[in-house]
Amino acid sequence: GFVRNEEKQYYTQARKENARVEHGVLTIEGRKEHFPNAQYDPRAKGNWQRDRKKADYTSACITTEGKASWTYGRIEVRAKLPHGKGVWPAIWTLGTNISKIGWPRCGEIDIMEFVGHTPDKVHGTVHYGPDGKHLSQGDKLTVDKPWEDFHVYAIEWEADRIDFFFDDTKYFTFKTAAADSDSTNAFRQPHYLLLNLALGGSWGSRIDDSVLPQQFVTDYVR
Repeated sequence: GFVRNEEKQYYTQARKENARVEHGVLTIEGRKEHFPNAQYDPRAKGNWQRDRKKADYTSACITTEGKASWTYGRIEVRAKLPHGKGVWPAIWTLGTNISKIGWPRCGEIDIMEFVGHTPDKVHGTVHYGPDGKHLSQGDKLTVDKPWEDFHVYAIEWEADRIDFFFDDTKYFTFKTAAADSDSTNAFRQPHYLLLNLALGGSWGSRIDDSVLPQQFVTDYVR
C-alpha cells in the first residue's frame, strides 16, 4: 500500500513486475501504471493513504523485519541506483522495537539515500529521538553520475560510532552517545534491514514520468 512520507508509489506484494531476482541480481522496479488501492475508502477524504481508488505508480520495499536483525558489524550493499527526477532509493535500517516504542525512538540508519533531483549527491543519515523529539545527523558525498555503475554502500557499526562509506571513502561518522537516554540507546539495539525504491513524496519531489520505469539493482547484501 501507501506506506510513508506521502510517497506516490504503491508498494505491491509478491509481484515480479516490481521485485524479482534474475541474472544473479535483485531488481526493484518503479513503474508508472494504475494499480488498485486495497485500502481505498470513499469516506476517507484527505487521507493520503486511503482516499485514492487507484495508485498511479508501483514499486517494492524489501524488508528483513521478523526474519533477520543485527547489532554492530559491517553491513554492505553493492548496488546500482536508478536516476531521474522523482526517484528515491534507499538502503536503511530500523530498530526491531519500533512496534513497541515507535519512530524515531527506535532509531533509523540510512546507509544510503539518493534523490533524483540532486543527482550528484549520495546521503547517509541517522534519525533518533531518545526524548520523543525527532533528531537527525548526517552528511552527503558529491559523486559524478553515481547511477552509471555499481557501488558499495556500507556502514561499520560499533557501540560508540557508526561510520558511513561510499566504496572505500568514509564520508561521515556518527557518535552513538548522542542518542543516549536514561533507559536505552537506539543504536545499541538490534535493527532490521530495508531496501526500497520510492517515487516522489516529501523528499523525492516531483516525478518525471518520462524516465520511468526505473530499476534499483542490488548485486549483494553482506
